Amino acid sequence: MPLQPSDVEKIAHLARLAVSEQDIPAYAHNLSNIIELVGQMNAVDTTHVTPMAHPLDMAARLRPDAVTETNQRERFQAIAPEVDAGVYLVPKVIE
Repeated sequence: MPLQPSDVEKIAHLARLAVSEQDIPAYAHNLSNIIELVGQMNAVDTTHVTPMAHPLDMAARLRPDAVTETNQRERFQAIAPEVDAGVYLVPKVIE
């Protein structure tokens, strides 16, 4: 089902995009092709396809979980504008 120019105008309005009148037919054609491609992809039977987290079959390289820096909490809190009981005090932003 190809998109009509009025559909493109609605989509552009909802997305808050400015689309010139001469570009609307091209957008309608391109968006219709995208919708058709998505429809073809939805028609493919994927019941026996295992989901994958990565396109390559390889293990993730993880760094060792080791402390690499010294604790400088007191130093940073000494230069903070406001601190109370070990936490930073910030202005209230939600009413």
